[in-house]
Amino acid sequence: MSRMSMIIRALLPALLLAAANTCPAAGALPDDAAFRTMLQSSFQDKGGVTVASILQQDAVQKLCSRPRSEVPAAEAERVQAEQAAQVVYPADGKYLGDWREGEKIAQNGRGLQFSDDPKEPNGGNCYACHQLNPKEAAYGTLGPSLTGYGRLRGTSPEILKYTWTRIYNTQAINVCSMMPRFGHQRILTEQQLRDVMALLLDPASPVNQ
Repeated sequence: MSRMSMIIRALLPALLLAAANTCPAAGALPDDAAFRTMLQSSFQDKGGVTVASILQQDAVQKLCSRPRSEVPAAEAERVQAEQAAQVVYPADGKYLGDWREGEKIAQNGRGLQFSDDPKEPNGGNCYACHQLNPKEAAYGTLGPSLTGYGRLRGTSPEILKYTWTRIYNTQAINVCSMMPRFGHQRILTEQQLRDVMALLLDPASPVNQ
């Protein structure tokens, strides 16, 4: 063992004790005004990303930042109902767009990162979590497979509304879901939502072949 290694090993307990005495408790960090001020001064708005959008939590984010065991059922139901009341459905009743455009959106992972051009449309990055087109080799498994989604469920008014709600704001159906709120947070436009709907439900879509 080198002399330097011996010195570090000898000093390590003292360094750890000093760090423990000078660092605030982890549980106190979210409410520490000085900590928030440090974060706000350490970062800057860039592209389509703002510091405020990262630091300011809405009701869903506050609720779901807690451990699952500490989320009261009554509060979860209240927040879910609030999210459901905010879902905006197509005024013209047209839910389906162009599945070809929907496929492009599903494949596109750009958007809402500081390095992305805010003038370019956001993608949905759907394949990061779901299998859709069965011929696509690269897909994630964090979410369920959506292959055959429309073929298995049909396109009844109930299915159209359910699917739109799930994409627009999944918290209206499953509070604390990890899926982004694509419509609620204006990640995708209404037309983009229609195109993703078509990818899932149009009989001609590769998802349903």
